[in-house]
Amino acid sequence: MGAEDVPHFAGNIYKESQRLIALVGDIMKISQLDEDHVQLDEEPVDLAQIAAEELERARYAAELRKIQLRLQVPREDGRQPVVTGVRQILQEMVFNLIDNAIKYNRDGGTVIVSAGYLGGQIALSVEDTGIGIPEEDQERVFERFYRVDKSHSKAIGGTGLGLSIVKHGALYHKAAVELESKEGSGTKITIKF
Repeated sequence: MGAEDVPHFAGNIYKESQRLIALVGDIMKISQLDEDHVQLDEEPVDLAQIAAEELERARYAAELRKIQLRLQVPREDGRQPVVTGVRQILQEMVFNLIDNAIKYNRDGGTVIVSAGYLGGQIALSVEDTGIGIPEEDQERVFERFYRVDKSHSKAIGGTGLGLSIVKHGALYHKAAVELESKEGSGTKITIKF
């Protein structure tokens, strides 16, 4: 190994260490959600505000691929979509949904986040114009480490735990998760509180 190879290998080591740190962090989050006896502080949380913050956090990744990000806030009687929950878990859930919608989208695609009322119920949904999920994989995408497209998992990045965190976070908040997807036509995931 020559001196000219050092920056390349150091960069690879750094990238892999960051991936492992993210993996450990995600495993810890899921473990905490699995432990019912963990007491977390609950408070009124505005889902529209969290959606706006997490869209802003994801803006750079979207711009790199020319993906448009949109926020919709359907209201009932002018009410904001406020739920009682753990802010940090809700933020993580929304970020993971947006992150997946960007990762598995097409260049130049769209991600629409809706946080508001749906038929009298507070709901948050993230919809993309991406590759979609084959029907045979739809039951399994919320499992830990499950990836639909295993051949591109390294290129896409992540830990394979994002949707598992969403599922566990929804269970913690006694919310239901619904998945609509068609291979080649995008995906929409809705959390109903």
